[in-house]
Amino acid sequence: MGSSYRQFCPVAKAMELLDERWTLLIVRELVLGSRRFNDLRRGVPRMSPTLLSKRLHQLVRAGVVEKRTDGREVQYVLTAAGRELRPVIEALGIWGTRWIGQIGDEDLDPKLLLWDLHRNVVRDAVPDGRTVVRFSFPDVPTGTRDWWLVITPEDTDVCDVDPGYAVTVTVTAGLRRMIEVWRGDLSWSEALRVGAVKVDGPEALRRAVPEWFTLSAFAAVPRPVAVTADLK
Repeated sequence: MGSSYRQFCPVAKAMELLDERWTLLIVRELVLGSRRFNDLRRGVPRMSPTLLSKRLHQLVRAGVVEKRTDGREVQYVLTAAGRELRPVIEALGIWGTRWIGQIGDEDLDPKLLLWDLHRNVVRDAVPDGRTVVRFSFPDVPTGTRDWWLVITPEDTDVCDVDPGYAVTVTVTAGLRRMIEVWRGDLSWSEALRVGAVKVDGPEALRRAVPEWFTLSAFAAVPRPVAVTADLK
C-alpha cells in the first residue's frame, strides 16, 4: 500500500489503497467478471505481470479481494468490501464518459478493444455453431492489425494469430472509429453509412453484426453538446 496521507478522513484512508497506479483498473476487471491472472492481464494489457501480482497481493491483504486456489487453478474474487466498489467504478466511468471525452492516439489499444468485445457477445444473436469474426485495422502496425473472435456456444476466444477456421464475416475499420463505436460515440449505423466501418460476408450476416455485440456499459451516457460535437 502507498504512503499514508496522514488524514483521518475516510476518503483519504480509502485512497491510500485505491490511488495506487492500476489498482482501480484491476478492480474494474474483477467487477466485469475476470478472475484468472491471465484474464486480468488481458484487461490491463500494458501492465507488467510483476506489478499486477503486487497489486493483487495488496488488494488481498486489504481484504478487497480473496485469492482462491483449487488444485493448480488460482482465482481472484471480490470480497463483500470489493463488491461495494462496483458503484464507485460505475460512477467513475459515467463521469469519465461525460467529461473526459477526448482520447489520444496513445489510448488506442486493439488488445483491450477485442477483450472488451469478446465479453460482450450476444450469444442468442450469433449463428449456431462456430462464428468467426475477423477484425482488421489497416491503420495499425502489421503485428497487431488482424484479430479474430471465435464464438461458440460455450466460449469466446480472442486470437491475434489466424486460428485456421473459416471466417464468417470480416470487419474492417480504423482502430479509433471502431473504439468510438464501442464507446457509443459513433453508432454502428452511422459508421457503416459513412464507410468508417466496413463489413464483408454474406448479406444477412453483414446486416446482423451490430446485433452480435452489446456496447460499453457507458455507451448510453449523455455527453455534453460541446464534447459530442468534437467527436464528429
